[in-house]
Amino acid sequence: MQTIRSFTNVIARLRDVNLRPTRQRIALAKMLFEGDDRHITAEMLHQETQKTNTRISLATIYNTLNQFSSAGLLREIVVDSQRCYFDTNTTDHHHFFFEKTNELKDIEAGDVVLAIVPLAPAGTVIKRIDVVVRVE
Repeated sequence: MQTIRSFTNVIARLRDVNLRPTRQRIALAKMLFEGDDRHITAEMLHQETQKTNTRISLATIYNTLNQFSSAGLLREIVVDSQRCYFDTNTTDHHHFFFEKTNELKDIEAGDVVLAIVPLAPAGTVIKRIDVVVRVE
């Protein structure tokens, strides 16, 4: 019964954000959203799919993660030009980045206080502020 309920919830969640529930999206959504919040890269998710014998190409995983992010299901965290993580916790918060292990850990939004935020350039609006604190 739990499997049917979670399958139905995943489909409903995708439809709520106007994403067609394809086989690949359903499989990836189940992997991402069933369980605790986490930070994941496309490569990490690809390895998980291979371990469960779910055949989804890395390109499809990248596309799906970007679609989920655009739809508000995931939050994209850019650590550097070579690394991008996706966070299942979409609330306002910040991150510690552990450089030795390449892991992210949440920092509550209230634990980071910005004294001055610059004005957005003319014709733009600040969408959100992401703080990544790098630690060794």
